[in-house]
Order: sequence, then C-alpha cells, then structure tokens
Amino acid sequence: MNYTAYHDLFDEILTESNPVAPYDNEEFQDVVKMNQIRMKRWDANLTLSNELIGKLRELDAKQHWIIITEPWCLEAAHMVPFLVKMAEAGEFISYELQLRDSEPLLISSYLTNGAKAIPIMIVRDEYGNDLFVWGPRPEAAQIFRDSLSAANKDLKDIKKALLLWYNADKGRSLNAEILRHYEHVKASAPVLSH
Repeated sequence: MNYTAYHDLFDEILTESNPVAPYDNEEFQDVVKMNQIRMKRWDANLTLSNELIGKLRELDAKQHWIIITEPWCLEAAHMVPFLVKMAEAGEFISYELQLRDSEPLLISSYLTNGAKAIPIMIVRDEYGNDLFVWGPRPEAAQIFRDSLSAANKDLKDIKKALLLWYNADKGRSLNAEILRHYEHVKASAPVLSH
C-alpha cells in the first residue's frame, strides 16, 4: 500500500463499528488514535537533511523500498513519515508499506534478535537484491532504550521516554543513518572496468 492508503487504514480502524483484533481492544484504539496524530504532526513538520536529499537525488538506478509497519507501533508513527518522505525524494525510488501481521508476512525473514520488531525498511535494487535493511529504530534510540531497560524501567515509562527522545531528535539520527547506509552501499559497489 502507499502512504495515503496507510493513512486511510488508521481512519478505517478508528471508525469501524466492529474492528478486527487487535483493534477491538480499547487500548489499541487509543494507541492508533495517538499514532495518527503523531504521523500527521510529522507529515506537517519533518525535514530531511540536504545531504541526504542530495544522495537520494543522485541515484541513477531503480530501487524499491519495502517498509514493514503497523498502525499500533509507536516507533513506526515516528519513523514511517520520514522514510516515505525519503523515498519520495528519490526519482528512482518506488516504495510500498506492508503490514507486519498480514500476508505476505515478510517480517519473518527480517527478524531483529529473533523478534518481529518494526518498522523495518528493506532497500532493494532493481533486480530484487537487498542493498541494506534498516530498523527498527535509530541506533541512538536503541542505546537509550537499552539503558532504560537496564535500569529496570517499566514498559510504560520506556515508551514515554522514547516518545520524548523522538520529539527532541526530530529525525536527525534517522537521516544520518540512512545517509551512512547509502555511503556504504556506494563504497562497496563493484567497480566495472571496460
């Protein structure tokens, strides 16, 4: 699905009189409602670094990005708007959003430490080969989350702290990581001789 369809999915979940699991649970409904607000805020206010935009615009071969997500995911609400905006910045990039918990269940091939953590972005070349995989959160956010877990913070406090982290970071860590991935891909590309 594209980003418009993904936004529409939030509306469907929130207006459905008989929602499917897990959205039949009021807690999930509340999370989806808040994530929709977060995404709309990022849509209106996010910025990409000029360096990253330049790197994406200089791509000269087709790529396809697959972003695995779910409306209930806090991390996805903060990352997906940036990832879609990045894809849209590159003339040769197409993208699709896939739901983690629906067919084709691509997440099973891209586990994080054995878990179905999301969001995950798979960047493929025009032949379907994986160039790199990013996710489920920026490295700095992961280090921060790990420190909170080590301090025995409960999940509710961890989520609140991560929310503040994402708001303060404003996507800078994600921009820098995707740029590094592209620099690595370019550096490791085979040199063709004639």
